[in-house]
Amino acid sequence: MVLPQSHLAWTGHLMFNALLMSWIIFSHATWHKGHTLAQTVFTCIYLMRMERTSSHAVLNSFCRILRATCNAVISAVSTARTHEEEDLFTMSFGLPLRDEGDDKCLSILNSVEEIISRQLRACKAQALSKKKTLEGLESLQDNPDLEEDYCRALLCRLRFRKHFYHVIMCMRKPHGRGLELARKHVASCLTELNLMHKSRKFLKSQSSTMVQQSDGNCTTASGCQPVGFDVSLNSRLLSPTPPRAVKVLSWSNAIRYFERLLHDLDVICALSLNPVLDNVLHFIVQFQKTVPDLVPRAFLQTLLVQDGKLYGEYFFSDVISRALSLPDIIGDKEFQMNEFVVQLGQLVINLIKILCTNTAWQRRKLGKSLQDWSTISIQLELALKREFGETRNVLQNENMCMRVSKQLLIWTQEHAYWVAFRFLTLGFELDLYSPGEYSMVYWYMYVVLTKLIEKMQLRVLASSETSRRKGKKKKDHLKDSARDMAFSSSCLLPQCYLLLSEGLSMMLAVLRNESRSFQLPSIFNTEQERFMQHFDLLLKARVPEHISFYSFKESSSRAGMSDLVKYNFFKEIQKIVPSLRGSFASEPEKLAEVRRIEQVAEHNRIALNIISQVGAGDPSLRVSFEFTHHPHFAVAVVKRS
Repeated sequence: MVLPQSHLAWTGHLMFNALLMSWIIFSHATWHKGHTLAQTVFTCIYLMRMERTSSHAVLNSFCRILRATCNAVISAVSTARTHEEEDLFTMSFGLPLRDEGDDKCLSILNSVEEIISRQLRACKAQALSKKKTLEGLESLQDNPDLEEDYCRALLCRLRFRKHFYHVIMCMRKPHGRGLELARKHVASCLTELNLMHKSRKFLKSQSSTMVQQSDGNCTTASGCQPVGFDVSLNSRLLSPTPPRAVKVLSWSNAIRYFERLLHDLDVICALSLNPVLDNVLHFIVQFQKTVPDLVPRAFLQTLLVQDGKLYGEYFFSDVISRALSLPDIIGDKEFQMNEFVVQLGQLVINLIKILCTNTAWQRRKLGKSLQDWSTISIQLELALKREFGETRNVLQNENMCMRVSKQLLIWTQEHAYWVAFRFLTLGFELDLYSPGEYSMVYWYMYVVLTKLIEKMQLRVLASSETSRRKGKKKKDHLKDSARDMAFSSSCLLPQCYLLLSEGLSMMLAVLRNESRSFQLPSIFNTEQERFMQHFDLLLKARVPEHISFYSFKESSSRAGMSDLVKYNFFKEIQKIVPSLRGSFASEPEKLAEVRRIEQVAEHNRIALNIISQVGAGDPSLRVSFEFTHHPHFAVAVVKRS
């Protein structure tokens, strides 16, 4: 390919560099959205033959740092391996992604930035002294009267690219050492994006000399066609490239994308590097609620799991021992080398990696990982039975090992139920359930949550028992009591989920039994077949045990309006909410969740009162369910025809 000299002739034009930088930024955003590098960023002919641009400092420096940034992002995503369904993202198609001069891209860009900054300062000084010409400085474009605004437009684009490169490189530093500095560069990136938006009016006013884009989906700040780009360039040069050209994001959409991306990266950088597993899992789940794109998810995973350690610093055996509240076991080589602890550590690593993938892939992987959690639970239980049979009259230290094994089993079962609950709730986010299936889904959630809360309570009781047997001082027992109280408050949130699930399941069962609404059509498959389709992975993993379709049918067939009114689950939630507000006073995210739960409970309580007064079998009654207040728990909407 020969780089047209006519394109290089444009580099002295007022609009050329600003247009080029705008297009590259928006093609970069389009690449991040899942398209190939060859169809987005590398549709710029100047990136294909960068040696031809060496005499044009602004263009060359911008292209070099762009190429270095793309290479760093690909490396981060490939390391994280969160791109199973976005595998085109990391394919380079033989494009020139590396060059021996790329390691100097920052120094080259800084030199260009300094030149333009001096030019801008000279323009400001000229305006103050009211001189007509710039003394000792050569204009960067054809019209000296527009030099100041032109310099501003160039500087914000160059600086954005520089700070974004710094963000990527800082976040790739091991052990989270670059997170604080990365946050500063994120703030600088957002400032430069704002300046780019302000420069749009100036560039648009000077666009009369260039060709305007015919459609309303402008890809540059001025609305002009960019020079030096060919959307079908690599489909002709590279045989593996998809044949169809990609539509690059518009100016406004690309700006919004980068703002969102930078916000997500800032959230990751603000993560407290605390080795408490429950906090880590909670953070990932909360972060995934915002539906982040591939790049921030990849950086989150590389931060959490480095060299098989949490944050690259903490062995997962130590993380597990912290979760079990066994401070004297931390650092114990025998505990770290225990085969069950090693297996559980690998399961936790896999769980973190799964939670960092996209929602659809995450759900499939979680369902399959339940088999591993179930298997190790069975193995631990069998080992404990053997140990019980052999250790009736043993020494105190051997009893301690047995109690640790019990706690390990309870902890494993608890996390198996946590994974199962996450698996079920993701089905709502992916719209996998029809209204006629809500009853069975909420029933299964109720069963899983019952077991989850049971294991949580057993774990904390076992931990307290271990502390008492170790002969702690009175002061230490007070600390344990405070911890137990904190646990009981954290257990109230899953208790609310349990009450919501049980209440909704029973309400739907009553409506089916008495009004024949929410019946599943049996044209293609039966209700039992749908039950198996949704919960087959959970049933195979025996999470929980002794659960089948017939258990659900027996439970739902006995549901009546009198029982639903008598055990007013939604009213019980409203009694728990005040305690939750006090417990989560310093946690805004959890307070927001409590408010959502309260709204769902209140609306369903009112709907239940109306249904009980009118009668579920009244033919004029119309009940539908909407997810207006919570993504996983529906609100009943009652109308009369």
